[in-house]
Amino acid sequence: MSKLHGKVVGDVSYREGDGMDMKIPQGNCEIEETKLDVTLGWQDGDARGSAAIPLPDFQRYVDSGALVVEAYTAEEEAAHA
Repeated sequence: MSKLHGKVVGDVSYREGDGMDMKIPQGNCEIEETKLDVTLGWQDGDARGSAAIPLPDFQRYVDSGALVVEAYTAEEEAAHA
């Protein structure tokens, strides 16, 4: 598991159960990656939010530029190699 910092700069959303897509507000976020999914945590005014996103969706957001991830440290890169 690795923890990263990122920034939501476009349309990024998640789904609660079988419900509708919910937008994640633009701004800074914390990213916690596991082998199964990615959890994004953010602050929206006084409220904190978090959402688990499947890895393929996370990668799609990164590839499209909607979610910017800070560069991995050397240790994190080695763990992903």
